[in-house]
Amino acid sequence: MTRERSTPLLLTPGPLTTDIATRRAMLDDWGSRDAAFIAITARVRDRLTRMVGGEDGHVCVPLQGSGTFAIEATLGTLVPREAKALILVNGAYGRRMAKILERLGRRHETLETAEDVPPDAKAVAARLAGDAAITHVAAVHCETTSGILNPIAAVAAAVAGQGRRLIVDSMSAFGGIPLDLRRVPCEAVVASSNKCLEGVPGLAFAIVRRDALAASAGNAHSLSLDLHDQWRAMEGNGQWRFTPPTQVLAALDQALVLLDEEGGVPARHVRYAANCRVLVDGLRRLGFETLLPDALQAPIIVTVRMPADPAFRFDAFYDGLRERGFVIYPGKLTEAPSFRIGCIGAVQPQDMEEAVAAIAAVMAGLGVASGAP
Repeated sequence: MTRERSTPLLLTPGPLTTDIATRRAMLDDWGSRDAAFIAITARVRDRLTRMVGGEDGHVCVPLQGSGTFAIEATLGTLVPREAKALILVNGAYGRRMAKILERLGRRHETLETAEDVPPDAKAVAARLAGDAAITHVAAVHCETTSGILNPIAAVAAAVAGQGRRLIVDSMSAFGGIPLDLRRVPCEAVVASSNKCLEGVPGLAFAIVRRDALAASAGNAHSLSLDLHDQWRAMEGNGQWRFTPPTQVLAALDQALVLLDEEGGVPARHVRYAANCRVLVDGLRRLGFETLLPDALQAPIIVTVRMPADPAFRFDAFYDGLRERGFVIYPGKLTEAPSFRIGCIGAVQPQDMEEAVAAIAAVMAGLGVASGAP
């Protein structure tokens, strides 16, 4: 892994710090209808599908735009207009899926837990058993509102046990937390290029059961967000229907090479877990308290409770860290006063040790005695 430190490290959930080789892959221009670019599209689609063991029954459909574009495309394409969905909510991204379905005019309900409480698979099964009209369940794999890792395998088993279909927003987990579709039944898994895959923003994708895509013709509310049409076009001639983000796809192609060289998703998970451990241990030494207990914390992003010390001012804290070469996530999504620090990207445990040292230095400069809430 190589990186130039001409810019600060991005300790965020994405966009994030990328390897210099990934950025260099964007220097070439590509013709979107050229055979060489068509080959890149096919290679990336195949790699992403195989990464989660989906090669026997699933297919990857890439889409221009951010992860939310692909979430809306997936919900709009796979959930028929006469169907009903159940959304599992314990943060902002579950609520976003519910908002999308509301805008689409699709019937839906939510099953909510607190931000620091994962969905309960038994409660999901009970809700489904009590409402035969529910056809689909949508859940977030890693809810970066808090950083919680939701029990997707248990939820998937509950949904399959009731004969329903599961759509997973794995935006902040795909490529960093192992997932095997041969053991975790999902109709679709949705993610993007600029998180644990360590690519750049501008491309998202859904890995969808082939039979579900084949049956979804006519469901979509939008031409540009119709995954069925996108899939049919790519299966026909390998091309995107509309102008693709050519350099972004080339960067993702290179990023996937780097992922393989690192040892695949299991090895990347180990590195991210080490990053997270260094960060959490260092924060606790400084008196900070994390929102989540370790057992629920995904090694993606850590939510930290705001210090009670009146000398602590978040804007000054943020600016001080940036001056020292570290960009964290400003603002909050949680109900609790908090801020977030990411553990993913082309970042090593040594970088996290330096980040902790920078946090200590900024606190001292602000006159903050402790990070305790």
